[in-house]
Amino acid sequence: MALFWLVILGLLTYIILRQRVPLLSGARFGVVWLVMMSPSIVLTLWELLHQSDPQQIPLVMILGPFFLSLSTCVFLLSRWRVSPEKMEASSAMMPSDREENTDGTNLPKPDFLSNKPPLNTEEEFELRRCFSLSTYFLHKVEYRLQAVICQGQLRATPDAAYAAIDEKVKGVFGDRFLLLLQEDMTGKPFFALVPNPHRRRATAAAQTRVETLPYRYGLALGLLLLTLLTTTLVGMGMAGFPVESFEAIAQQPHLLPKGLPYALSLLLILGVHEGGHFWAACHYKLKTSLPYFIPVPSFLGTFGAFVQIRSPMPDRKTLFDVGIAGPLAGLVVTLPLLVWGMAHSQVVPSEAEGGLMNFSALNPRYSVVLLLLGRLLFGSDLTSNGALALHPVAIAGYLGLVVTALNLMPIGQLDGGHVVHAMFGQKNGAIIGQVARLLVLLLAWKQRELLLWAILLFLIPAVDEPALNDVSELDNGRDALGLLALAILLLIILPVPPVLANLIL
Repeated sequence: MALFWLVILGLLTYIILRQRVPLLSGARFGVVWLVMMSPSIVLTLWELLHQSDPQQIPLVMILGPFFLSLSTCVFLLSRWRVSPEKMEASSAMMPSDREENTDGTNLPKPDFLSNKPPLNTEEEFELRRCFSLSTYFLHKVEYRLQAVICQGQLRATPDAAYAAIDEKVKGVFGDRFLLLLQEDMTGKPFFALVPNPHRRRATAAAQTRVETLPYRYGLALGLLLLTLLTTTLVGMGMAGFPVESFEAIAQQPHLLPKGLPYALSLLLILGVHEGGHFWAACHYKLKTSLPYFIPVPSFLGTFGAFVQIRSPMPDRKTLFDVGIAGPLAGLVVTLPLLVWGMAHSQVVPSEAEGGLMNFSALNPRYSVVLLLLGRLLFGSDLTSNGALALHPVAIAGYLGLVVTALNLMPIGQLDGGHVVHAMFGQKNGAIIGQVARLLVLLLAWKQRELLLWAILLFLIPAVDEPALNDVSELDNGRDALGLLALAILLLIILPVPPVLANLIL
Protein backbone atom coordinates (compact mmCIF):
# COMPACT_ATOMS: atom_id res chain seq x y z
CA MET A 1 0.00 0.00 0.00
CA ALA A 2 2.88 2.38 0.77
CA LEU A 3 4.36 1.83 -2.70
CA PHE A 4 0.93 2.38 -4.28
CA TRP A 5 0.56 5.78 -2.62
CA LEU A 6 4.14 6.66 -3.54
CA VAL A 7 3.34 6.05 -7.22
CA ILE A 8 0.14 8.12 -6.99
CA LEU A 9 2.01 10.95 -5.28
CA GLY A 10 4.74 10.79 -7.91
CA LEU A 11 2.20 11.15 -10.73
CA LEU A 12 0.48 14.08 -9.00
CA THR A 13 3.83 15.78 -8.40
CA TYR A 14 4.76 15.32 -12.07
CA ILE A 15 1.46 16.84 -13.25
CA ILE A 16 1.69 19.82 -10.91
CA LEU A 17 5.34 20.49 -11.79
CA ARG A 18 4.67 20.22 -15.52
CA GLN A 19 1.90 22.80 -15.21
CA ARG A 20 3.84 25.20 -12.97
CA VAL A 21 7.36 25.04 -14.44
CA PRO A 22 6.86 23.99 -18.07
CA LEU A 23 10.05 25.67 -19.35
CA LEU A 24 12.53 23.36 -17.59
CA SER A 25 14.45 20.95 -19.80
CA GLY A 26 13.99 17.21 -19.41
CA ALA A 27 17.05 16.54 -17.25
CA ARG A 28 16.51 19.55 -15.00
CA PHE A 29 12.82 18.76 -14.68
CA GLY A 30 13.70 15.22 -13.59
CA VAL A 31 16.12 16.51 -10.95
CA VAL A 32 13.51 18.90 -9.50
CA TRP A 33 10.89 16.14 -9.50
CA LEU A 34 13.26 13.75 -7.72
CA VAL A 35 14.16 16.38 -5.10
CA MET A 36 10.48 17.07 -4.42
CA MET A 37 9.77 13.36 -4.12
CA SER A 38 12.72 12.66 -1.81
CA PRO A 39 10.81 13.17 1.51
CA SER A 40 8.12 10.72 0.36
CA ILE A 41 10.74 8.22 -0.79
CA VAL A 42 12.56 8.43 2.56
CA LEU A 43 9.34 7.93 4.54
CA THR A 44 8.25 5.03 2.31
CA LEU A 45 11.61 3.29 2.80
CA TRP A 46 11.26 3.81 6.56
CA GLU A 47 7.80 2.25 6.46
CA LEU A 48 9.02 -0.74 4.44
CA LEU A 49 12.09 -1.32 6.63
CA HIS A 50 10.03 -1.22 9.85
CA GLN A 51 7.00 -3.06 8.51
CA SER A 52 7.49 -6.06 10.75
CA ASP A 53 8.13 -3.87 13.79
CA PRO A 54 6.15 -0.63 13.31
CA GLN A 55 7.60 2.36 15.06
CA GLN A 56 6.52 5.95 15.43
CA ILE A 57 8.34 8.05 12.85
CA PRO A 58 10.61 10.55 14.64
CA LEU A 59 9.86 14.21 14.02
CA VAL A 60 13.33 14.69 12.53
CA MET A 61 12.50 12.07 9.86
CA ILE A 62 9.48 14.15 8.84
CA LEU A 63 10.78 17.71 9.07
CA GLY A 64 14.42 17.08 8.10
CA PRO A 65 13.96 15.67 4.56
CA PHE A 66 11.03 18.00 3.94
CA PHE A 67 12.82 21.28 4.68
CA LEU A 68 15.99 20.06 2.93
CA SER A 69 13.92 19.21 -0.14
CA LEU A 70 12.06 22.52 -0.04
CA SER A 71 15.23 24.61 0.23
CA THR A 72 16.92 22.61 -2.54
CA CYS A 73 13.92 23.07 -4.86
CA VAL A 74 13.87 26.82 -4.25
CA PHE A 75 17.61 27.01 -5.01
CA LEU A 76 17.33 24.93 -8.20
CA LEU A 77 14.31 26.82 -9.53
CA SER A 78 15.99 30.16 -8.84
CA ARG A 79 19.06 28.98 -10.79
CA TRP A 80 17.22 27.35 -13.68
CA ARG A 81 14.18 29.55 -14.18
CA VAL A 82 13.81 31.34 -17.51
CA SER A 83 14.12 35.10 -17.18
CA PRO A 84 11.70 37.51 -18.89
CA GLU A 85 14.56 38.74 -21.08
CA LYS A 86 15.15 35.24 -22.42
CA MET A 87 11.44 34.76 -23.02
CA GLU A 88 11.31 38.00 -25.01
CA ALA A 89 14.45 37.02 -26.91
CA SER A 90 13.01 33.64 -27.82
CA SER A 91 9.76 35.22 -28.94
CA ALA A 92 11.71 37.75 -31.02
CA MET A 93 13.40 34.88 -32.88
CA MET A 94 10.06 33.55 -34.15
CA PRO A 95 9.88 33.74 -37.94
CA SER A 96 6.71 35.85 -38.18
CA ASP A 97 4.04 37.59 -36.16
CA ARG A 98 1.39 35.23 -37.48
CA GLU A 99 0.79 31.59 -36.72
CA GLU A 100 -1.18 28.91 -38.50
CA ASN A 101 -4.50 27.76 -37.05
CA THR A 102 -5.67 24.14 -37.13
CA ASP A 103 -7.84 24.83 -40.17
CA GLY A 104 -4.90 26.23 -42.17
CA THR A 105 -5.77 29.91 -41.76
CA ASN A 106 -3.26 32.42 -40.44
CA LEU A 107 -4.15 34.27 -37.26
CA PRO A 108 -2.28 37.11 -35.55
CA LYS A 109 0.09 35.87 -32.90
CA PRO A 110 -1.05 36.83 -29.36
CA ASP A 111 0.67 39.94 -28.02
CA PHE A 112 2.25 38.11 -25.09
CA LEU A 113 4.17 35.85 -27.53
CA SER A 114 5.53 38.83 -29.46
CA ASN A 115 8.31 41.26 -28.64
CA LYS A 116 6.13 44.17 -29.73
CA PRO A 117 4.46 46.46 -27.13
CA PRO A 118 0.85 45.42 -26.43
CA LEU A 119 -0.41 48.86 -27.54
CA ASN A 120 0.64 51.38 -30.14
CA THR A 121 0.50 55.14 -29.65
CA GLU A 122 -3.09 55.52 -30.86
CA GLU A 123 -4.32 52.62 -28.73
CA GLU A 124 -2.60 54.00 -25.66
CA PHE A 125 -4.34 57.34 -26.24
CA GLU A 126 -7.70 55.55 -26.42
CA LEU A 127 -6.85 53.64 -23.25
CA ARG A 128 -6.13 56.84 -21.35
CA ARG A 129 -9.54 58.17 -22.37
CA CYS A 130 -11.16 55.21 -20.60
CA PHE A 131 -10.16 56.72 -17.25
CA SER A 132 -11.91 59.78 -15.85
CA LEU A 133 -11.29 62.08 -12.90
CA SER A 134 -14.42 60.81 -11.15
CA THR A 135 -13.40 57.13 -11.22
CA TYR A 136 -9.62 56.72 -11.41
CA PHE A 137 -7.15 59.57 -11.88
CA LEU A 138 -4.54 58.05 -14.21
CA HIS A 139 -0.93 59.03 -13.53
CA LYS A 140 1.07 56.87 -15.94
CA VAL A 141 0.94 53.83 -18.19
CA GLU A 142 3.73 51.24 -18.04
CA TYR A 143 4.40 48.22 -20.23
CA ARG A 144 5.35 44.99 -18.48
CA LEU A 145 5.74 41.44 -19.75
CA GLN A 146 2.23 40.37 -20.83
CA ALA A 147 0.55 43.38 -19.18
CA VAL A 148 -0.21 47.10 -19.46
CA ILE A 149 -0.07 48.69 -16.00
CA CYS A 150 -2.19 51.78 -15.32
CA GLN A 151 -1.18 53.52 -12.11
CA GLY A 152 -3.17 56.31 -10.53
CA GLN A 153 -5.52 57.23 -7.71
CA LEU A 154 -8.90 55.65 -7.05
CA ARG A 155 -11.66 58.28 -6.88
CA ALA A 156 -14.74 56.02 -6.51
CA THR A 157 -15.64 52.73 -4.87
CA PRO A 158 -13.76 49.77 -6.39
CA ASP A 159 -16.98 48.24 -7.73
CA ALA A 160 -18.16 51.44 -9.43
CA ALA A 161 -14.72 52.28 -10.82
CA TYR A 162 -14.13 48.80 -12.21
CA ALA A 163 -17.58 48.60 -13.85
CA ALA A 164 -17.22 51.99 -15.52
CA ILE A 165 -13.67 51.47 -16.79
CA ASP A 166 -14.29 47.86 -17.88
CA GLU A 167 -17.23 48.98 -20.01
CA LYS A 168 -15.09 51.61 -21.75
CA VAL A 169 -12.15 49.23 -22.26
CA LYS A 170 -14.43 46.64 -23.86
CA GLY A 171 -15.90 49.36 -26.08
CA VAL A 172 -12.41 50.19 -27.38
CA PHE A 173 -10.66 46.80 -27.44
CA GLY A 174 -13.52 44.30 -27.41
CA ASP A 175 -12.46 40.97 -25.89
CA ARG A 176 -8.79 41.49 -26.71
CA PHE A 177 -7.85 42.18 -23.07
CA LEU A 178 -8.98 41.31 -19.58
CA LEU A 179 -9.13 44.26 -17.17
CA LEU A 180 -7.73 43.61 -13.69
CA LEU A 181 -8.03 45.76 -10.58
CA GLN A 182 -5.29 44.72 -8.15
CA GLU A 183 -3.33 46.07 -5.20
CA ASP A 184 0.44 46.55 -5.19
CA MET A 185 2.73 45.65 -2.30
CA THR A 186 1.80 48.87 -0.48
CA GLY A 187 -1.94 48.23 -0.83
CA LYS A 188 -2.47 50.89 -3.53
CA PRO A 189 -5.01 49.91 -6.25
CA PHE A 190 -3.92 49.79 -9.89
CA PHE A 191 -5.49 48.63 -13.15
CA ALA A 192 -3.86 46.21 -15.58
CA LEU A 193 -4.69 44.98 -19.07
CA VAL A 194 -3.61 41.42 -19.87
CA PRO A 195 -4.20 39.40 -23.07
CA ASN A 196 -7.42 37.43 -22.96
CA PRO A 197 -6.37 33.74 -23.09
CA HIS A 198 -9.92 32.62 -23.96
CA ARG A 199 -10.31 34.85 -26.99
CA ARG A 200 -9.29 32.49 -29.82
CA ARG A 201 -10.52 29.35 -28.07
CA ALA A 202 -13.93 30.90 -27.54
CA THR A 203 -14.20 31.54 -31.30
CA ALA A 204 -13.16 28.00 -32.16
CA ALA A 205 -15.54 26.57 -29.56
CA ALA A 206 -18.43 28.53 -31.05
CA GLN A 207 -17.76 26.93 -34.45
CA THR A 208 -17.71 23.36 -33.10
CA ARG A 209 -20.18 23.68 -30.22
CA VAL A 210 -22.67 21.22 -31.71
CA GLU A 211 -20.02 18.51 -32.23
CA THR A 212 -18.34 18.75 -28.81
CA LEU A 213 -21.39 19.12 -26.55
CA PRO A 214 -22.67 15.48 -26.78
CA TYR A 215 -19.14 14.16 -26.24
CA ARG A 216 -18.80 16.05 -22.98
CA TYR A 217 -22.10 14.76 -21.68
CA GLY A 218 -21.08 11.27 -22.74
CA LEU A 219 -17.75 11.57 -20.96
CA ALA A 220 -19.39 12.76 -17.73
CA LEU A 221 -21.99 9.97 -17.86
CA GLY A 222 -19.38 7.33 -18.69
CA LEU A 223 -17.16 8.33 -15.77
CA LEU A 224 -20.18 8.38 -13.46
CA LEU A 225 -21.22 4.84 -14.43
CA LEU A 226 -17.65 3.56 -14.17
CA THR A 227 -17.26 5.15 -10.72
CA LEU A 228 -20.59 3.63 -9.69
CA LEU A 229 -19.19 0.21 -10.63
CA THR A 230 -15.87 0.65 -8.78
CA THR A 231 -17.51 2.04 -5.63
CA THR A 232 -20.11 -0.74 -5.68
CA LEU A 233 -17.37 -3.38 -5.79
CA VAL A 234 -15.55 -1.68 -2.90
CA GLY A 235 -18.85 -1.34 -1.04
CA MET A 236 -19.42 -5.09 -1.31
CA GLY A 237 -16.23 -5.68 0.63
CA MET A 238 -17.28 -3.14 3.27
CA ALA A 239 -20.61 -4.95 3.62
CA GLY A 240 -18.85 -8.28 4.24
CA PHE A 241 -18.92 -9.64 0.68
CA PRO A 242 -15.40 -9.03 -0.68
CA VAL A 243 -14.91 -9.39 -4.41
CA GLU A 244 -12.35 -12.05 -5.29
CA SER A 245 -12.77 -12.01 -9.07
CA PHE A 246 -15.15 -10.92 -11.80
CA GLU A 247 -16.02 -14.57 -12.36
CA ALA A 248 -17.35 -14.72 -8.80
CA ILE A 249 -19.53 -11.68 -9.47
CA ALA A 250 -20.87 -13.26 -12.65
CA GLN A 251 -21.80 -16.39 -10.69
CA GLN A 252 -23.48 -14.40 -7.89
CA PRO A 253 -24.83 -11.18 -9.43
CA HIS A 254 -27.39 -10.88 -6.61
CA LEU A 255 -24.55 -9.74 -4.31
CA LEU A 256 -23.97 -6.52 -6.27
CA PRO A 257 -26.77 -4.61 -4.47
CA LYS A 258 -24.86 -5.18 -1.21
CA GLY A 259 -22.38 -2.53 -2.34
CA LEU A 260 -24.97 0.04 -3.41
CA PRO A 261 -25.55 1.70 0.02
CA TYR A 262 -21.93 2.78 0.17
CA ALA A 263 -21.64 3.57 -3.55
CA LEU A 264 -24.83 5.62 -3.88
CA SER A 265 -24.19 7.52 -0.64
CA LEU A 266 -20.63 8.44 -1.59
CA LEU A 267 -21.55 9.43 -5.16
CA LEU A 268 -24.43 11.53 -3.84
CA ILE A 269 -22.08 13.39 -1.47
CA LEU A 270 -19.43 13.99 -4.12
CA GLY A 271 -22.02 14.89 -6.76
CA VAL A 272 -23.80 17.43 -4.56
CA HIS A 273 -20.45 18.95 -3.54
CA GLU A 274 -19.34 19.49 -7.13
CA GLY A 275 -22.89 20.38 -8.12
CA GLY A 276 -22.71 23.27 -5.66
CA HIS A 277 -19.68 24.64 -7.51
CA PHE A 278 -21.36 23.99 -10.87
CA TRP A 279 -24.62 25.77 -10.10
CA ALA A 280 -22.85 28.69 -8.39
CA ALA A 281 -20.67 29.11 -11.49
CA CYS A 282 -23.74 28.93 -13.73
CA HIS A 283 -25.48 31.54 -11.53
CA TYR A 284 -22.64 33.97 -12.25
CA LYS A 285 -22.55 32.91 -15.93
CA LEU A 286 -19.05 31.45 -15.74
CA LYS A 287 -17.91 28.88 -18.28
CA THR A 288 -17.52 25.56 -16.50
CA SER A 289 -17.35 21.87 -17.26
CA LEU A 290 -19.74 19.22 -16.03
CA PRO A 291 -18.83 17.36 -12.81
CA TYR A 292 -16.43 14.53 -13.65
CA PHE A 293 -15.93 11.57 -11.32
CA ILE A 294 -12.59 9.77 -10.98
CA PRO A 295 -12.98 5.96 -10.75
CA VAL A 296 -10.39 3.82 -8.96
CA PRO A 297 -10.58 0.00 -9.05
CA SER A 298 -9.50 -0.41 -5.40
CA PHE A 299 -9.10 1.47 -2.12
CA LEU A 300 -12.24 3.66 -1.81
CA GLY A 301 -13.46 3.13 -5.38
CA THR A 302 -12.92 6.76 -6.38
CA PHE A 303 -10.54 9.67 -5.98
CA GLY A 304 -13.45 12.12 -5.89
CA ALA A 305 -14.89 14.42 -8.53
CA PHE A 306 -14.13 17.83 -9.97
CA VAL A 307 -15.45 20.63 -12.18
CA GLN A 308 -13.20 22.89 -14.23
CA ILE A 309 -14.17 26.57 -14.32
CA ARG A 310 -12.79 28.10 -17.50
CA SER A 311 -13.74 31.74 -16.87
CA PRO A 312 -11.81 34.19 -14.67
CA MET A 313 -13.52 35.19 -11.44
CA PRO A 314 -14.98 38.69 -11.92
CA ASP A 315 -14.63 39.73 -8.25
CA ARG A 316 -13.99 38.43 -4.75
CA LYS A 317 -17.70 38.02 -4.02
CA THR A 318 -18.06 35.58 -6.91
CA LEU A 319 -14.85 33.83 -5.86
CA PHE A 320 -16.24 33.38 -2.35
CA ASP A 321 -19.67 32.15 -3.44
CA VAL A 322 -18.31 29.62 -5.94
CA GLY A 323 -15.67 28.41 -3.50
CA ILE A 324 -17.91 27.92 -0.48
CA ALA A 325 -20.92 26.55 -2.38
CA GLY A 326 -19.37 23.09 -2.78
CA PRO A 327 -18.44 22.34 0.86
CA LEU A 328 -21.71 23.73 2.24
CA ALA A 329 -23.82 21.81 -0.29
CA GLY A 330 -21.84 18.66 0.43
CA LEU A 331 -22.34 19.04 4.19
CA VAL A 332 -26.11 19.31 3.72
CA VAL A 333 -26.05 15.74 2.37
CA THR A 334 -23.09 14.40 4.37
CA LEU A 335 -24.41 15.06 7.88
CA PRO A 336 -27.81 13.29 7.48
CA LEU A 337 -26.15 10.28 5.83
CA LEU A 338 -23.50 10.17 8.52
CA VAL A 339 -26.09 10.33 11.31
CA TRP A 340 -28.22 7.60 9.71
CA GLY A 341 -25.20 5.42 9.07
CA MET A 342 -23.82 5.86 12.60
CA ALA A 343 -27.23 5.00 14.04
CA HIS A 344 -26.91 1.65 12.24
CA SER A 345 -23.30 1.16 13.33
CA GLN A 346 -22.00 -0.63 16.42
CA VAL A 347 -19.78 0.23 19.36
CA VAL A 348 -16.79 -2.12 19.57
CA PRO A 349 -13.62 -2.20 21.67
CA SER A 350 -10.89 0.08 20.36
CA GLU A 351 -7.84 -1.47 18.69
CA ALA A 352 -4.24 -0.62 19.48
CA GLU A 353 -3.38 -0.24 15.80
CA GLY A 354 -6.37 1.86 14.81
CA GLY A 355 -6.24 4.57 12.19
CA LEU A 356 -8.24 7.18 10.33
CA MET A 357 -9.28 4.58 7.74
CA ASN A 358 -9.95 1.70 10.12
CA PHE A 359 -13.69 1.51 9.45
CA SER A 360 -14.16 -1.67 11.52
CA ALA A 361 -12.93 0.04 14.70
CA LEU A 362 -12.74 3.80 14.10
CA ASN A 363 -11.67 5.87 17.07
CA PRO A 364 -14.24 8.71 17.31
CA ARG A 365 -11.74 10.88 19.18
CA TYR A 366 -10.00 11.58 15.85
CA SER A 367 -12.59 14.31 15.19
CA VAL A 368 -14.68 16.58 17.41
CA VAL A 369 -17.68 16.19 15.09
CA LEU A 370 -17.41 12.40 15.11
CA LEU A 371 -17.17 12.20 18.91
CA LEU A 372 -20.13 14.55 19.46
CA LEU A 373 -22.32 12.57 17.06
CA GLY A 374 -21.21 9.28 18.61
CA ARG A 375 -22.06 10.49 22.11
CA LEU A 376 -25.42 11.83 20.92
CA LEU A 377 -26.39 8.57 19.19
CA PHE A 378 -24.93 5.94 21.56
CA GLY A 379 -25.02 7.72 24.90
CA SER A 380 -23.24 5.90 27.71
CA ASP A 381 -22.55 2.89 25.45
CA LEU A 382 -19.69 4.83 23.92
CA THR A 383 -16.94 4.85 26.53
CA SER A 384 -13.36 6.10 26.51
CA ASN A 385 -12.22 2.66 25.28
CA GLY A 386 -14.93 2.37 22.63
CA ALA A 387 -14.66 2.53 18.85
CA LEU A 388 -17.17 2.44 16.01
CA ALA A 389 -17.71 -0.35 13.49
CA LEU A 390 -19.18 1.81 10.75
CA HIS A 391 -22.10 0.88 8.53
CA PRO A 392 -21.27 1.34 4.79
CA VAL A 393 -23.46 4.47 4.68
CA ALA A 394 -21.60 5.81 7.73
CA ILE A 395 -18.32 5.14 5.92
CA ALA A 396 -19.54 7.26 3.00
CA GLY A 397 -20.63 10.01 5.39
CA TYR A 398 -17.28 9.90 7.18
CA LEU A 399 -15.45 10.15 3.86
CA GLY A 400 -17.71 13.08 3.05
CA LEU A 401 -16.35 14.81 6.16
CA VAL A 402 -12.80 14.06 5.02
CA VAL A 403 -13.48 15.48 1.55
CA THR A 404 -15.06 18.58 3.09
CA ALA A 405 -12.09 19.13 5.40
CA LEU A 406 -9.59 18.66 2.56
CA ASN A 407 -11.39 21.15 0.35
CA LEU A 408 -11.80 23.68 3.17
CA MET A 409 -8.05 23.82 3.80
CA PRO A 410 -7.23 27.54 3.32
CA ILE A 411 -4.52 26.92 0.74
CA GLY A 412 -4.14 28.05 -2.86
CA GLN A 413 -6.87 26.97 -5.24
CA LEU A 414 -8.66 24.68 -2.81
CA ASP A 415 -12.13 25.83 -1.79
CA GLY A 416 -10.80 27.10 1.53
CA GLY A 417 -8.03 28.94 -0.32
CA HIS A 418 -10.67 30.76 -2.39
CA VAL A 419 -12.57 31.61 0.79
CA VAL A 420 -9.64 33.17 2.68
CA HIS A 421 -8.49 34.94 -0.50
CA ALA A 422 -11.94 36.51 -0.87
CA MET A 423 -12.11 37.41 2.82
CA PHE A 424 -8.61 38.76 3.47
CA GLY A 425 -7.13 39.46 0.03
CA GLN A 426 -4.68 37.53 -2.13
CA LYS A 427 -1.52 38.37 -0.16
CA ASN A 428 -2.98 37.68 3.29
CA GLY A 429 -4.66 34.54 1.96
CA ALA A 430 -1.27 33.23 0.81
CA ILE A 431 0.20 33.87 4.27
CA ILE A 432 -2.69 31.99 5.89
CA GLY A 433 -2.09 29.12 3.46
CA GLN A 434 1.60 28.87 4.38
CA VAL A 435 0.75 28.76 8.11
CA ALA A 436 -1.97 26.16 7.51
CA ARG A 437 0.45 23.86 5.64
CA LEU A 438 2.95 23.97 8.48
CA LEU A 439 0.23 23.26 11.07
CA VAL A 440 -1.02 20.23 9.11
CA LEU A 441 2.56 18.95 8.86
CA LEU A 442 2.92 19.22 12.65
CA LEU A 443 -0.45 17.51 13.11
CA ALA A 444 0.78 14.68 10.85
CA TRP A 445 3.48 13.95 13.42
CA LYS A 446 0.69 12.93 15.83
CA GLN A 447 -1.56 11.31 13.23
CA ARG A 448 0.62 9.54 10.67
CA GLU A 449 -2.28 9.04 8.26
CA LEU A 450 -2.23 12.81 7.60
CA LEU A 451 1.37 12.73 6.36
CA LEU A 452 0.45 12.10 2.71
CA TRP A 453 -2.18 14.83 3.00
CA ALA A 454 0.41 17.25 4.42
CA ILE A 455 2.85 16.52 1.59
CA LEU A 456 0.16 17.03 -1.04
CA LEU A 457 -0.74 20.40 0.49
CA PHE A 458 2.86 21.55 0.06
CA LEU A 459 2.67 20.69 -3.64
CA ILE A 460 -0.26 23.07 -4.07
CA PRO A 461 0.79 26.70 -4.75
CA ALA A 462 -0.11 28.86 -1.74
CA VAL A 463 -1.06 31.87 -3.86
CA ASP A 464 -4.53 31.75 -5.39
CA GLU A 465 -5.20 33.25 -8.82
CA PRO A 466 -6.53 36.82 -8.53
CA ALA A 467 -10.04 37.86 -9.46
CA LEU A 468 -10.45 40.52 -12.12
CA ASN A 469 -11.63 42.98 -9.46
CA ASP A 470 -9.49 41.80 -6.57
CA VAL A 471 -9.90 44.95 -4.47
CA SER A 472 -13.62 45.07 -3.56
CA GLU A 473 -14.17 43.48 -0.15
CA LEU A 474 -16.92 41.16 1.05
CA ASP A 475 -19.97 42.13 3.08
CA ASN A 476 -20.32 41.18 6.76
CA GLY A 477 -22.62 38.27 6.02
CA ARG A 478 -20.12 36.54 3.75
CA ASP A 479 -17.29 37.22 6.21
CA ALA A 480 -19.31 35.53 8.97
CA LEU A 481 -20.10 32.58 6.71
CA GLY A 482 -16.41 32.23 5.84
CA LEU A 483 -15.41 32.17 9.52
CA LEU A 484 -18.09 29.53 10.12
CA ALA A 485 -16.61 27.39 7.32
CA LEU A 486 -13.14 27.63 8.89
CA ALA A 487 -14.63 26.67 12.27
CA ILE A 488 -16.23 23.61 10.64
CA LEU A 489 -12.81 22.68 9.25
CA LEU A 490 -11.29 22.77 12.73
CA LEU A 491 -14.12 20.69 14.20
CA ILE A 492 -13.57 18.02 11.54
CA ILE A 493 -9.80 17.82 11.36
CA LEU A 494 -8.67 18.44 14.93
CA PRO A 495 -8.43 15.46 17.30
CA VAL A 496 -10.38 15.78 20.53
CA PRO A 497 -8.22 17.13 23.40
CA PRO A 498 -8.10 14.76 26.41
CA VAL A 499 -9.79 17.34 28.64
CA LEU A 500 -12.74 17.68 26.25
CA ALA A 501 -12.91 13.91 25.72
CA ASN A 502 -13.23 13.35 29.47
CA LEU A 503 -16.10 15.88 29.61
CA ILE A 504 -17.99 14.30 26.69
CA LEU A 505 -17.46 10.60 27.52
